[in-house]
Amino acid sequence: METHMDVGFIGIGVMGQPMALNLLRAGTPLTIWNRSPDRIEPLRAAGANVAASPAEVFERTSTVILMLAHDDAIDAVLGRGTPQFETNVARHTILHMGTTSPEYSRALAADIRAAGGAYVEAPVSGSRKPAEAGELVAMLAGDADTVESIRALLKPICRETIVCGPVPNALLMKLAVNIFLITTVTGLAEAAHFANHHGLDMTQFRAVVDAGQMASSISRVKSLKLVTRDFDVQASITDVLKNNRLIAEAAREASVASPLLDVCYALFSETHAMGHDKDDMIAVVRALEARTASQV
Repeated sequence: METHMDVGFIGIGVMGQPMALNLLRAGTPLTIWNRSPDRIEPLRAAGANVAASPAEVFERTSTVILMLAHDDAIDAVLGRGTPQFETNVARHTILHMGTTSPEYSRALAADIRAAGGAYVEAPVSGSRKPAEAGELVAMLAGDADTVESIRALLKPICRETIVCGPVPNALLMKLAVNIFLITTVTGLAEAAHFANHHGLDMTQFRAVVDAGQMASSISRVKSLKLVTRDFDVQASITDVLKNNRLIAEAAREASVASPLLDVCYALFSETHAMGHDKDDMIAVVRALEARTASQV
C-alpha cells in the first residue's frame, strides 16, 4: 500500500540508506539530509528531495525519521539546546529509530512534547540485509494515538511493528533483544573458532549448524561469513560495542546481573582495539583467535 505522508529522513548510513530507499519505492515522498553527502546519490536518483540542512528538512515536512548513531548527532540535527529546537519540532512528529540510552530518549521525549511536538521511539531489530529486504522489526513507544498514526508509514521498512507502551520501553526492549543477539553471535564465533582450531571441515560445520534446531536467519548469515572469512559490515563492531555498553549501563543502573554480556563486552572491546572496528560483528572471532594465540 502506498503512503503519501510528508516525511523527512535524516541519517543515511548503513541502515538508513536501505530504509529510505524502501520508503521511496513504496511511494513515500521523502526529503533527506545526511552529514556525509556520498550516500545520498542513490536516494536522489530514486526521487528523494535533498535538503541543504536539517532545518530545511523540518521546514518541508511534518514527520521526520531520525536514524542517527548517537545522542550528540540527534541533538545537533534537532538544534536541541538552541532556539532552533522549538522551530524544528513544534507541530512535527519525530521518530527516533536509532539506538540510544533509554534515559536519553525519556528526556528527549519530554523536551519535544514541551516544544509542541510529538515523539515516537522506534528502534529496530535487524542489520543491513533485513533493512534492504524491508524485514526489520520495529519496537514502538510513545503516546498511543501518535504511535498508531505512524505504523502504516513503517510498513515498507518493517515486517513487524510491536507496540511496547510508554517511552522508553521500546529502547529497553531493543536492549533486551540485543543481549540475545550479541551473546548468540559471540557463541557462534566461539564454536567456529573451536571447530577450526581442531581442524574440522568448516563447510561441514556450517552444514551442521544450518541443519540443527538452533539454526536461524542470523546463524545462517553469520556462519557463512565465518566460513568464508567475509567481514563485510552488516552490523559493525563499533555499533555492537556501543549497544553492548548501553545494555551494561542499563543493567548496572537497575542492579541486574549480566555476566554473559560482560564477557562479550570484553571480546568486542578487544576486537575494536585490534583495528577491526568497521568490520561486521562476526569479526569478534578475531579476539578469540588472539586469545588462543597468546596461550601457545
